[in-house]
Amino acid sequence: MAPELAFTMRVTDKSDVYSFGVVALEIVMGRHPGEMLESLSESSKTLKGDAELLLKDVLDQRLEPPTSELAEAVAFVVTLALACARAHPELRPTMRHVAQELSARTLHYLSEPFSALTINKLTGHKK
Repeated sequence: MAPELAFTMRVTDKSDVYSFGVVALEIVMGRHPGEMLESLSESSKTLKGDAELLLKDVLDQRLEPPTSELAEAVAFVVTLALACARAHPELRPTMRHVAQELSARTLHYLSEPFSALTINKLTGHKK
């Protein structure tokens, strides 16, 4: 449930975007991303606890780590899902934007090894 629903009790387009992000993260993680999202929202400016949390450690450990193009696709989907699950609704993309990004399939070349990607990097925060 989107954080703002606790205060407003109104479902909006942005709360639907949040739900999409949570479901996408749950699929790649193999579990609900609640704890991770909570820690991200508590310290959105400085990700103390999750600053160095590696993407590879967040993914479902029952599966083999992705390589090559699949690693790029996973990083892309997780980046998009994290944007959708931002705590502040005004910072979330629209579903139109999400659909366009997914349809365009514009995978970016990973600037560093997949094994070194952090959640901090994927959320756009630098450390």
